[in-house]
Amino acid sequence: MERTFIMIKPDGVQRNLVGLILSRFEQKGYKLVGMKLMQISRELAEKHYAEHVGKPFFQGTVGYITSSPVVAMVWEGKNVVAGAREMMGATNPNNAVAGSIRGTYGLDISRNVIHGSDSPASAEREINLYFAPGELIEYTKAADLWLSE
Repeated sequence: MERTFIMIKPDGVQRNLVGLILSRFEQKGYKLVGMKLMQISRELAEKHYAEHVGKPFFQGTVGYITSSPVVAMVWEGKNVVAGAREMMGATNPNNAVAGSIRGTYGLDISRNVIHGSDSPASAEREINLYFAPGELIEYTKAADLWLSE
């Protein structure tokens, strides 16, 4: 099974959207294997956004993501990276499909409620940034026998 990293950003936590967002992933049938409420350090934020160093928005993005707690999660499922990206919608909520997470809750490109890995490789990198191996849980959901082959 594939895994992906999902983060509810500070605006999602501050606006009390955590439960609503979690329920969407659960209803889709994905399995939660790791989750924590955390305050991201500047060092971790800079590692997370390392590909954007030197860009005009880098400092603002790091300042924003460290401004308030986030909910970091690892979800598991068949094609979960692509499925989660579709559920989230376009990065800019103005371009996101109606009904997607960003289309429903996102305010603008810098306050778009949620982050999700864009590929299996970035999922692995981001999961390793936020979770130690022992923090991810291996278990079987009884519903899995009904939801996939």
